[in-house]
Amino acid sequence: MELEVLDYELTVCKLNDVADAMMSGEFFFLGRTKDEISLVCPTEDVPATTISSEDGWRAFRICGTLDFSLIGILSKLTTVLAESGIGVFAVSTYDTDYILVRDKDLEPAMKALEDEGYIFKQ
Repeated sequence: MELEVLDYELTVCKLNDVADAMMSGEFFFLGRTKDEISLVCPTEDVPATTISSEDGWRAFRICGTLDFSLIGILSKLTTVLAESGIGVFAVSTYDTDYILVRDKDLEPAMKALEDEGYIFKQ
Protein backbone atom coordinates (compact mmCIF):
# COMPACT_ATOMS: atom_id res chain seq x y z
CA MET A 1 0.00 0.00 0.00
CA GLU A 2 1.28 3.44 -0.94
CA LEU A 3 1.20 6.39 1.46
CA GLU A 4 1.95 10.06 0.86
CA VAL A 5 3.23 12.57 3.43
CA LEU A 6 1.60 16.00 3.24
CA ASP A 7 4.10 18.85 2.85
CA TYR A 8 2.87 21.08 5.64
CA GLU A 9 2.44 21.19 9.40
CA LEU A 10 -1.10 20.89 10.74
CA THR A 11 -2.93 22.20 13.77
CA VAL A 12 -5.90 20.63 15.54
CA CYS A 13 -8.29 23.32 16.83
CA LYS A 14 -11.45 23.65 18.86
CA LEU A 15 -13.75 26.46 17.66
CA ASN A 16 -16.70 28.44 19.00
CA ASP A 17 -18.42 28.73 15.64
CA VAL A 18 -18.23 27.00 12.25
CA ALA A 19 -17.99 30.46 10.69
CA ASP A 20 -14.56 30.84 12.35
CA ALA A 21 -13.11 28.11 10.13
CA MET A 22 -11.20 29.18 7.04
CA MET A 23 -12.72 26.96 4.40
CA SER A 24 -10.99 28.41 1.37
CA GLY A 25 -7.70 26.58 1.85
CA GLU A 26 -6.59 23.49 -0.02
CA PHE A 27 -6.84 21.25 3.06
CA PHE A 28 -9.08 21.22 6.13
CA PHE A 29 -11.30 18.88 8.12
CA LEU A 30 -14.23 20.25 10.05
CA GLY A 31 -16.23 18.21 12.52
CA ARG A 32 -19.24 19.31 14.49
CA THR A 33 -21.12 17.47 17.23
CA LYS A 34 -23.52 18.69 19.90
CA ASP A 35 -20.49 19.10 22.18
CA GLU A 36 -17.82 20.70 20.02
CA ILE A 37 -16.55 22.00 16.70
CA SER A 38 -13.14 20.70 15.66
CA LEU A 39 -10.93 21.84 12.82
CA VAL A 40 -7.76 20.34 11.37
CA CYS A 41 -5.95 22.72 9.03
CA PRO A 42 -2.49 23.89 7.99
CA THR A 43 -0.91 25.81 10.85
CA GLU A 44 -0.73 28.94 8.68
CA ASP A 45 -4.55 28.84 8.29
CA VAL A 46 -5.50 28.58 11.98
CA PRO A 47 -8.33 31.01 12.77
CA ALA A 48 -7.55 33.82 15.21
CA THR A 49 -10.56 32.89 17.35
CA THR A 50 -9.95 29.32 18.53
CA ILE A 51 -10.94 28.04 21.98
CA SER A 52 -7.78 25.96 21.97
CA SER A 53 -5.34 24.51 19.46
CA GLU A 54 -2.46 22.09 19.21
CA ASP A 55 0.28 22.73 16.67
CA GLY A 56 2.93 20.28 15.57
CA TRP A 57 1.03 17.63 13.63
CA ARG A 58 2.06 16.04 10.34
CA ALA A 59 -0.08 13.83 8.16
CA PHE A 60 0.09 11.12 5.57
CA ARG A 61 -2.69 9.78 3.45
CA ILE A 62 -3.44 6.44 1.90
CA CYS A 63 -3.02 6.93 -1.85
CA GLY A 64 -5.88 6.07 -4.13
CA THR A 65 -9.55 5.51 -3.48
CA LEU A 66 -10.55 3.04 -0.79
CA ASP A 67 -13.68 1.03 -1.41
CA PHE A 68 -16.09 0.92 1.53
CA SER A 69 -15.98 -2.88 1.43
CA LEU A 70 -12.30 -2.90 2.44
CA ILE A 71 -11.91 -3.84 6.08
CA GLY A 72 -9.11 -3.15 8.55
CA ILE A 73 -6.90 -0.79 6.54
CA LEU A 74 -6.86 1.95 9.16
CA SER A 75 -6.64 -0.65 11.92
CA LYS A 76 -3.53 -2.23 10.42
CA LEU A 77 -1.78 1.12 10.04
CA THR A 78 -2.63 2.29 13.55
CA THR A 79 -1.62 -1.06 15.05
CA VAL A 80 1.86 -0.74 13.53
CA LEU A 81 2.14 2.78 14.93
CA ALA A 82 0.76 1.82 18.36
CA GLU A 83 3.26 -1.02 18.62
CA SER A 84 5.97 1.60 17.98
CA GLY A 85 4.60 3.85 20.72
CA ILE A 86 3.28 6.46 18.28
CA GLY A 87 -0.09 8.08 18.96
CA VAL A 88 -2.32 9.08 16.07
CA PHE A 89 -5.21 11.34 15.17
CA ALA A 90 -7.12 9.91 12.20
CA VAL A 91 -9.57 11.60 9.86
CA SER A 92 -11.34 10.19 6.84
CA THR A 93 -12.86 11.44 3.64
CA TYR A 94 -15.22 9.67 1.28
CA ASP A 95 -12.23 8.36 -0.72
CA THR A 96 -9.42 7.76 1.77
CA ASP A 97 -7.98 8.07 5.26
CA TYR A 98 -5.44 10.48 6.73
CA ILE A 99 -3.30 9.71 9.74
CA LEU A 100 -1.82 12.54 11.76
CA VAL A 101 1.18 12.04 14.02
CA ARG A 102 3.20 14.51 16.03
CA ASP A 103 5.95 16.16 13.99
CA LYS A 104 8.60 14.51 16.21
CA ASP A 105 7.06 11.10 15.40
CA LEU A 106 6.88 11.47 11.62
CA GLU A 107 10.24 9.85 10.81
CA PRO A 108 9.81 6.97 13.31
CA ALA A 109 6.26 6.42 11.97
CA MET A 110 7.51 6.25 8.40
CA LYS A 111 10.27 3.82 9.39
CA ALA A 112 7.86 1.57 11.30
CA LEU A 113 5.44 1.48 8.38
CA GLU A 114 8.18 0.91 5.79
CA ASP A 115 9.46 -1.99 7.92
CA GLU A 116 5.98 -3.52 7.55
CA GLY A 117 6.01 -3.16 3.76
CA TYR A 118 4.23 0.18 3.30
CA ILE A 119 5.69 2.42 0.61
CA PHE A 120 5.91 6.21 0.83
CA LYS A 121 5.34 8.07 -2.42
CA GLN A 122 8.28 10.30 -3.33
